[in-house]
Amino acid sequence: MDTTPDRPVATSPDPSHEPATAEASRARTSEVDPPDPGGSSRADEAAQEDEGAGGPSWWHRDHPTFTALSGFFTGLLFLILVPGVYGAVLNAMVAYDTAERLFPYVLVALLVPAVLLVVPRTRRFGRYMALGLVSTAVVVLGVGGLVLWILVARG
Repeated sequence: MDTTPDRPVATSPDPSHEPATAEASRARTSEVDPPDPGGSSRADEAAQEDEGAGGPSWWHRDHPTFTALSGFFTGLLFLILVPGVYGAVLNAMVAYDTAERLFPYVLVALLVPAVLLVVPRTRRFGRYMALGLVSTAVVVLGVGGLVLWILVARG
């Protein structure tokens, strides 16, 4: 598992780890403003500015786990939704026999994660998407096989 970020992450020293001095503590306490009686605070204003700039400040797309989590859950949803939606659309548009004959073409959709694995910029996302696809398939097939075995064994 690759834990290094795709890009170097710039870090700045945390001011809370600096030695406390009388001037520094006075400066820190003077920076904190009490909330306005109207209900608006500095945090609310910052959140409104961030929303106007394209999203809330807590949505850190450069965070190392963002790509991993979004790739894994994209793979999970991809494996569940793509065949279901494809089958539903086919069944709505053509006769049942034709839809049954055309359904295996949903495997063409597996080219999407394959392309993501090949392109260098999306390789990390593609790896986690493939992990989500494989782990979902293993869980679904494993649980389905276990339930089928229990049903057959009980008669």
